[in-house]
Amino acid sequence: MKCVCEGIDLSDAVLKVVKACSSKTTVPVLECIKLTAKNDGLTLSATDGEISIIKTIKAEVYEEGEVCAPGKYFADFIKKLEGVQISLSSEGKKMDIDYADSQTTMQVLSADDFPRIDTEINENSFKLKTSDLKEFIRATSFCCATDDSRPILKGCQFVINDDNICVTSLDGFRLATITGKVTASTGNMEIICPARTLNEIEKMIPDGDGETEIFVQRGMILVASGNTVLTSRLYGGDFIKKENIIPKSFITTVVVEKSILKASIERAAILVRNDKNSLIIFDVSGDKIEISSASEIGNVQEPVKAETEGKDVRIAMNSKFIIDAVNALDEEKITLSFNNHIQPFTCMNFENKDKLYLILPVRTGGNNN
Repeated sequence: MKCVCEGIDLSDAVLKVVKACSSKTTVPVLECIKLTAKNDGLTLSATDGEISIIKTIKAEVYEEGEVCAPGKYFADFIKKLEGVQISLSSEGKKMDIDYADSQTTMQVLSADDFPRIDTEINENSFKLKTSDLKEFIRATSFCCATDDSRPILKGCQFVINDDNICVTSLDGFRLATITGKVTASTGNMEIICPARTLNEIEKMIPDGDGETEIFVQRGMILVASGNTVLTSRLYGGDFIKKENIIPKSFITTVVVEKSILKASIERAAILVRNDKNSLIIFDVSGDKIEISSASEIGNVQEPVKAETEGKDVRIAMNSKFIIDAVNALDEEKITLSFNNHIQPFTCMNFENKDKLYLILPVRTGGNNN
């Protein structure tokens, strides 16, 4: 293999595909980026068995061929060469990288052992505004589980029904759900996509007024943007039904200014950020929420003016969970709805009810409301 390309193009491509390189594997080739020089392009591919990313850039190809370069090392090295033209040439188990008046040699592996990446995924699809897809991902992926005890909870559920779409995630302690519209679909469908995949898609697709189409087939999805193609496995199994978790009615509702509430929560969270549950307490009564926290560092107690309706309630929660939920809402006023100190409560925008965040309280010995 021998080709020449611009450093800025190669660096951009490498930094995109290296995200799919495996960091925990006994199969060395999965830690690699496959470089394929063919026709007038250089194609970079990486996969860890779950997610795959392929990107093609322009290159002058003098000798067609393919090799597997060590992913992380190759990426770190190439991103230091954005301002120069780069020549790549391989023979046997080594690859020469020529740039300016310098040359570096890297050990490479044969591309024969690199797994085949299936890009023939087009049986079903749905299309939506790119800005909506980005918002769906940002609004839900942070609520996915991060451990492997229940793998299905590491993904977001997408349910398409006619032109409606609902995206839901949960980790056992909190839940996020958002509804919207698709612009086209081949039919009703339900998929559970890994949060990691969704976060890479969100970074990959450009901002703007365009649309993004997601293809689905045989437990796989494919998303293409420009010269970049991402494929990923989907999770199988039955996702938890949110209807069985979200309370159908509440005895206490609170309307509050988002910015004021957020600032108060963040101050209260500072003193408990090293505690296991980062516990803060909401005490709703009269026309206010009293927000408090206490640790060996000190204590905070702040009243926040609010419009309240229903019974008084005192409830403890993980400060990170409530901060994440409040940050994900985008109106000046938000609505909090409670039942008691042991049942989950919800956070929503005051007017647009397309997003809902549900949080499980933390039980404390001193809370008996």
